[in-house]
Amino acid sequence: FSSGPMWAYILAHENAVPLWRSLMGPTKVFRARNDVPDSIRGAYGLTDTRNTTHGSDSPASASREIAFFFPEFNEQLWYQQEEPQLRCGQVYYNAEERVHCLSRGEETQLT
Repeated sequence: FSSGPMWAYILAHENAVPLWRSLMGPTKVFRARNDVPDSIRGAYGLTDTRNTTHGSDSPASASREIAFFFPEFNEQLWYQQEEPQLRCGQVYYNAEERVHCLSRGEETQLT
């Protein structure tokens, strides 16, 4: 449920789940404000149900949520074909399209 506009992203990093959860801060806004005030929820959360952000709690949850928000995204194919290029630094971020693209001379969007 969203009370306003929202954007869904797939974060790619070896430790994406724990890193993102660390940036978000605790789910309970009161705890976030007191324990980690510089976290996203500590700075911007209003209540426990209006805590500004969501992040999967495990890689398995991330896979389910990715399939829900991005049904056209093939996670297995991404790991086989595109993730190795990301690790080699052969991509750039296209801010207008809000996607990462291969930087091999031609612009190929990573899905």
